[in-house]
Amino acid sequence: MQLTKLTIDAARSAVQQRKTTALALTEASYARIQKEDEQIGAFLTLCKERAMEQADRIDRMAAEGKPLPPLAGVPVAIKDVMSTRGVRTTAGSKILGNYIPPYDCTAVARMQAAGAVVLGKTNCDEFAMGSSNENSAFRPVHNPRDLSRVPGGSSGGSAAAVAADMAVVALGSDTGGSIRQPASFCGVVGLMPTYGRVSRYGLIAFASSLDHIGPLARTVKDAAIVLRTIAGRDPMDSTSADLPVPDYVAGLERPVRGLKLGVAKEYFGEGLDDEVRHAVESAIDKLKGLGCEIVPVSLPHTPYAIPTYYLIATAEASSNLARYDGVRYSYRAPGVKSLSEMYRRSRDEGFGAEAKRRIMLGTYALSAGYYDAYYLKAQKVRTLLTRDFEEAFRKVDAIVTPTSPTAAFRLGEKSNDPLAMYLADIYTVTADLAGIPGISIPCGETRQGLPIGLQILGKHFDEATVLRLAHAYEQAA
Repeated sequence: MQLTKLTIDAARSAVQQRKTTALALTEASYARIQKEDEQIGAFLTLCKERAMEQADRIDRMAAEGKPLPPLAGVPVAIKDVMSTRGVRTTAGSKILGNYIPPYDCTAVARMQAAGAVVLGKTNCDEFAMGSSNENSAFRPVHNPRDLSRVPGGSSGGSAAAVAADMAVVALGSDTGGSIRQPASFCGVVGLMPTYGRVSRYGLIAFASSLDHIGPLARTVKDAAIVLRTIAGRDPMDSTSADLPVPDYVAGLERPVRGLKLGVAKEYFGEGLDDEVRHAVESAIDKLKGLGCEIVPVSLPHTPYAIPTYYLIATAEASSNLARYDGVRYSYRAPGVKSLSEMYRRSRDEGFGAEAKRRIMLGTYALSAGYYDAYYLKAQKVRTLLTRDFEEAFRKVDAIVTPTSPTAAFRLGEKSNDPLAMYLADIYTVTADLAGIPGISIPCGETRQGLPIGLQILGKHFDEATVLRLAHAYEQAA
């Protein structure tokens, strides 16, 4: 039994049946991290003492014959934008380099209550701002499938940790594609739930109306188990939906025959790599072979998604990141002689280039005389994008698209061209803007052996259908 390659069910069952222990699973994960992570860079902080305590608690329950919770003994990784009590949480930024939260993010707390063993915090683009995980203040993350390439961003550390068998599952956050695009690049499953399905309490904010928490996993079933664990109303987050949470796992085996799948021409146009196109079209044919009906749909406002996203997201980032001023708990520049110098130098030295770029763009969009011309107009286009999806979902049960226009690109390839980097999110930002759920699942490889992702988008709060389709494809493929 290879302890670092187990699924959630296999790991839990092995602990319950005393074939192994939670401590052994945890130690195997740390041994794997020690062996692989120096060259990958997936983790920023490890919390071994906390992990061993949690594993020991699970082992005592198993020894006493008590029923184990659904994630008992499962080693998990947490993106470093989620607060973890007593464990350094940096958001990939120097400005929070020494921040230790006094509380747990709700999603993390629910994972631990379900028996998960938190190994540590994963590397990410600074404040989740990026598509390549090269914007971390500490070090870039390398793609485990090809160390010369990016893992995707901003949840690149979480995706790499799962792809390299350093964790069974990981939590990431998705603001413009930051779960699904790294999942595509690293060849794992990445699920972004509907906005409001999972509490954002304890998530360090980038863009509050766009941020989602979701799982990265090796299988669709593992993603469904994690979503079932972390979903649901939270009184600490007023945007979390007060809706019942279905049993996503129980619904996975329901037949997909007869489901109508939309294919939008806007997602198969200029800029889509030929190998990606071929793999995604083959995946669509596979779903058709499973009895799904393929229906052409149109999402006509898609060309405006990137500018809309980069106005709304940067405006919200400008507002959210104003709190990091050197006064309270963030980095404070040494040797300052005045209050204004402290503000200026602390933010200049604490934020990286991409965070500064987005703060300035957002501040400009919100400034007097430009608010109506930029931010307000972007919000109106966001409404049009949402209506595109609502119209399409009147005809179909889900929409299938490529996750990314290309496979993983080389480290440094787009670092000096922000626009090219932003366009890497062209197929993912629309779902964040509309607040709908989406999943990326592996659907093939390029001739160079780089993973390609298939994206399935669903109706608001219909993660069950998205997961069912993804599971059916995964089993067939």
